[in-house]
Amino acid sequence: MFRGAIRPGLEAAALAPPQWRHASLPSRLTPEEVERVLAVYHDDTASSLRNRAMLFLLARLGLRTQDVIALRLDDIDWADGRLDLQPGKSRRARSLPLPHDVGQAMVAYVQGGRPPSASRQVFLRCRLPFQPLTKSAVWWMVRQAFAHTGLAVPPGIASHLFRPTAASQMVNHGASFKDVADVLGHQSICTTGLYAKLDLDALGAVALPWGGGALCTPTV
Repeated sequence: MFRGAIRPGLEAAALAPPQWRHASLPSRLTPEEVERVLAVYHDDTASSLRNRAMLFLLARLGLRTQDVIALRLDDIDWADGRLDLQPGKSRRARSLPLPHDVGQAMVAYVQGGRPPSASRQVFLRCRLPFQPLTKSAVWWMVRQAFAHTGLAVPPGIASHLFRPTAASQMVNHGASFKDVADVLGHQSICTTGLYAKLDLDALGAVALPWGGGALCTPTV
């Protein structure tokens, strides 16, 4: 139409370009943005200690919100530095290494912020009744953290945004898709394969050169 190949009035009959699933890059944070979010809850109040520990689990290990609220004191192996996660969305248990900074944040909360309770859930409300948190409470906490940093986050993916972020960091540091799948709890390696698009340096090295001439500039 722009080049005069189609008479005005026939543009509705032109085929629409295909819309490929997963054609766009997954939303993710940069390493600098992750550190800004982790620095939001920095004081020693019970709520800050709890929120900081949850953010570290989400950002460093890419846990799902359900994994965080379901985490029990018995799932933490302090001696071996390991988290033993119970079956969740993937319907299979998995063990993850406990990074040093994540372990420090969790110790600070358990020792200095977690209220006395008979519940074995790790993360509890800071006010009576000291009940386990809900998914909506974690979602709200993450949204508040982003709001404090001024980062724009697409609606509805606040806490989930950490999963592709953690995956991209692992891929860009040389982790195999099998390693990433084990950490994120993917049932299929094909799901993890979507994050191949996040290794932009490697993709740039194998991209084919543009073989055509100058791109057409539409006239109006």
